[in-house]
Amino acid sequence: MRHVDRKPFVMARREIMRAIRAWFDEQGFSEVETGILQVSPGNETHLHAPRTELVRADGSRISRYLRTSPEFACKKLLAAGEPRIFEFARVFRDRERGDLHLPEFTMLEWYRANAGYDAIMADTIVVIAHSAQATGIGNFSFRGRSCDPFAEPELLTVASAFQRFAGIDLLATIDAGEGHRAALAAAAKDRVRVSDDDTWSDIFSKVLVEHVEPHLGQGRLTVLFEYPAPEAALARTKAGDPRVAERFEVYACGVELANGFGELTDAAEQRHRFTAAMDEKERRYGERYPLDDDFLAAVAHMPEASGVALGFDRLVMLASGAPRIDQVVWTPPAGEA
Repeated sequence: MRHVDRKPFVMARREIMRAIRAWFDEQGFSEVETGILQVSPGNETHLHAPRTELVRADGSRISRYLRTSPEFACKKLLAAGEPRIFEFARVFRDRERGDLHLPEFTMLEWYRANAGYDAIMADTIVVIAHSAQATGIGNFSFRGRSCDPFAEPELLTVASAFQRFAGIDLLATIDAGEGHRAALAAAAKDRVRVSDDDTWSDIFSKVLVEHVEPHLGQGRLTVLFEYPAPEAALARTKAGDPRVAERFEVYACGVELANGFGELTDAAEQRHRFTAAMDEKERRYGERYPLDDDFLAAVAHMPEASGVALGFDRLVMLASGAPRIDQVVWTPPAGEA
């Protein structure tokens, strides 16, 4: 009976996937399938990956991780000369479970070589609209919020959002790409609880989650762009303004659907960011993930490119009208009813 309840939503999932594949084919993309087991699952401070051990034919053992994203593998393909690629990738994350989170889920990622990140932004809006067309839904809704996926999206810089919804001059707390913790703590002290061990990024995230995200994607999609440089991740900084990066996120009904970059192609800078993130992960969680040297070598050979990761299950949830994310997957997480 649980499967009967889920069946309409997984049928919608099938139609959405079919429509998206057709659109990518029309745009000249190649669908790829990259490996799940990786040397490094990703090097972000707060993402956690399941770890496994492989036994070689000679009996020796090596550690591998279940990827949190196909990003590293896809960028290796860009470096190898693939111009347009997409993947419906199975990805894994520890410490995540809720109405919007699954420990194993599907990430839709795609990349365009020799294209600015405005092109990937436009792609994302089109993919979301095609998903809504595939199910015939007129509006997305979640937790009392609604969003028209066909309306002209709102374009909002992160700095403008912080000023509008939290009264904080975010860029005044950034200098030469670095965040000044004391300045942001002072600006945010009346808006969020600031702990003594909170970093600049911690305070930024608290304000974003508590005061900004609830207002995004209401009535229409919101494209939140020009993320502050300390939150650049794998994005390049904006030409002419090192305080911000070519990173964007797309929201519907307060739900983050996609996270995209104008891709960083400076391997030394990427290594520096990863090392700093792993130092912070070790400080907080007592663990660090290895760096993928093959990936870093590929970064140095990548063309200018842009890419985006979209939470496919979240998109299906909104486009099918499902109230929870576990209703749009064919089988629930192992061990759950």
